[in-house]
Amino acid sequence: MNKSTSLLELTDVTVSYGQTPVLFGVNMTVDEGEIACILGRNGVGKTTLLRSVIGLNKVISGNIVFDADEITRIPTFKRARYGISYIPQGREIIPYLSVLDNLKLGTSAGKRKHRKIPDEIFEFFPMLKQHLARQGGLLSGGQQQQLAIARGLMSDPKIMLLDEPTEGIQPSIVQEIEETLKRINREKGITVVVVEQKIDFARQLAQKFFIMEKGAIVANGATSHLTDELVHKYLAI
Repeated sequence: MNKSTSLLELTDVTVSYGQTPVLFGVNMTVDEGEIACILGRNGVGKTTLLRSVIGLNKVISGNIVFDADEITRIPTFKRARYGISYIPQGREIIPYLSVLDNLKLGTSAGKRKHRKIPDEIFEFFPMLKQHLARQGGLLSGGQQQQLAIARGLMSDPKIMLLDEPTEGIQPSIVQEIEETLKRINREKGITVVVVEQKIDFARQLAQKFFIMEKGAIVANGATSHLTDELVHKYLAI
């Protein structure tokens, strides 16, 4: 069996908003080809953690290594070119642009510029093909989320960071998103890190979990070890 290779490694990462520390000495390793889930109650620093990896929050101390390169101090646009794709909470698609133009925006983040939308985007998200001329803002929440993930794929990433991709989305679409993320991971070998509130979704999707509390990781391991006891202790409202 091949030894797994770490793709993303955070060592003692501390992040502040102004004078207020938000993350405290976070240590986290995600291996190449894994799907990992970051869990925790609201306000514990999950979004800040993702934003720190892509470079939107400044790391005060500690370091971030991606694909064997130290990236702690390099700007966000360069991190995107290294192969980090970030799909934020709330999706942030451009409502007045067409689906096609929203997708094209995704290519600006990566190294390769696609002249046309690769066929595989429509294999993963067939719905988008029927709506290419439609304004992004006219899509349903679930369709917008699929567009946001597809746009993230357009940069040919090595890793996708998704912040609450199931928030406010009907159960049938949640299941579709779960299956699509598994396919993207399996067929393209893209590593996936998801911030999530839904425990069942995390258990079905991810191989590894991290639980955060008060800006630190307090538990982690294989998803098969995400016990009801841990859920009750750290995640129950």
